[in-house]
Amino acid sequence: MKLYGIPLSGHTHRAHLFLNLLNLPHEYVLVDLANAEHKKEPFLGMNAFGEIPVLQDGDVTLADSNAILVYLASKYDDSGRWLPRDPVATANVQRWLSVAAGKIAGGPATARLVTVFNAPRDHEAAKTMAVRLFDVMERELQGRRWLVGEHATIADIAGYSYIAHAPEGGVSLKPYPNIRAWLDNIRALPGFVPMPATKAGLAPEEV
Repeated sequence: MKLYGIPLSGHTHRAHLFLNLLNLPHEYVLVDLANAEHKKEPFLGMNAFGEIPVLQDGDVTLADSNAILVYLASKYDDSGRWLPRDPVATANVQRWLSVAAGKIAGGPATARLVTVFNAPRDHEAAKTMAVRLFDVMERELQGRRWLVGEHATIADIAGYSYIAHAPEGGVSLKPYPNIRAWLDNIRALPGFVPMPATKAGLAPEEV
């Protein structure tokens, strides 16, 4: 199994983290984004959108981090723990995958793109979206350890990377004790691997 991406990509980290949580051996293949390797062949043959990550598992090639999570959970987790089979729980997991692709991508992920990668995005708008998202998540996590049900699911994995690194984009997690406890719960999972930190964003005392 091969995972194509870069360590500082939260999208890549989602897949890398889940592979480790499932204890699945894999090769991590670095993609040279600086030289636009992802916008050229042969990478475009794996993902025509020219985006990371990409997973190769035998004859299967998959792009999109959330699709990779669904695939891995469906194929390699017989227990149904990571992707519940109950219709309501499945729908709630999908809700958070949609949040990851929408509000998380447009909020904390985009804010971090500006500070870490100097991307030409509206930093203030991204931070505002992040705060609105975190306000909702803080309420939803009241009295709960996980986003869906009584144990970790791929909803938590999809949300973790960019929220944990939100301070790098200038968004403090100090006002959100429930979110910080949730992040700690994910870090405590057997097989957890962190995403490398950068020096961008808030100073440690502001985080």
